[in-house]
Amino acid sequence: MAPGLAQAAPQTFNTALPVAEGNLVFREQFLYRKADDDPSPARRDLRVIGAITVLGYGLTRDLALFGALPYLDKELDLDGPGGQRLERSSRGLGDARLFARYTAFKDDAPGRTFRVAPFLGVETPTGDDDERDRFGRLPQPLQSGSGSWDPLGGVALTYQTLAYQLDAQFAYQANTEANGFEFGDEARLDGSFQYRLWPRKLGSGVPGFLYGVLEANLIHHEKNEMNGVRDANSGGTQLFLSPGLQYVTRRWIIEGIVQLPAAQDLNGTALEDDFTTRMGFRINF
Repeated sequence: MAPGLAQAAPQTFNTALPVAEGNLVFREQFLYRKADDDPSPARRDLRVIGAITVLGYGLTRDLALFGALPYLDKELDLDGPGGQRLERSSRGLGDARLFARYTAFKDDAPGRTFRVAPFLGVETPTGDDDERDRFGRLPQPLQSGSGSWDPLGGVALTYQTLAYQLDAQFAYQANTEANGFEFGDEARLDGSFQYRLWPRKLGSGVPGFLYGVLEANLIHHEKNEMNGVRDANSGGTQLFLSPGLQYVTRRWIIEGIVQLPAAQDLNGTALEDDFTTRMGFRINF
């Protein structure tokens, strides 16, 4: 658990473990999301392929700065007038997230550490928010970007031992209006448990460690608004359970996880998720 070494970490949210002063952490994560459980007669089928690039820098022993930039390829199939099957899509860079995380509390002892780290930042409108196709302007949820500046913040907690690690996070993002459209605010509560599967006993000369991972994400979205009118077919609450694996070496990590919806209480005809897979790697410099 020396500073600067790669450590196990959640795959669907942030950790409170530090980035050593002057060190860089590079993380690349690839995702595939499918959502086609449509209660409306449009038979919508949404597929999203993406890559998220994250860079973290340890400015001081307690303060770390992060930037996350996604590239998203979205495709939506649905029934149009007369039963014609339509395909609408977008691809490009999404909205970048910039935030700072500060270690407000730490309790270190041989073989374990506990840390509490609040974070604060903003999602910036770097993605294209005015894409069009032959049918006209794409609906806002299908755009690569939102066009709005959206503040975000929360707190992450981590308890790490030599055999396992527990992480938790509460986060809130207050979305603002752009192009007459405003995404509903997002509140989420996340948890992660990582357990060392191999080697079962620690010894000298082990090149890496294999962790089993189980994560839970409780996410609530307020309803979207269009020109000041709330969309009754948007927003709601979802609970995801996510099993995964993580292989950790001294300087790098490879990882994979599958997010599965355990419960979905969405408003009206809002589209429900089927699954999301995430695979990626992380390198410490």
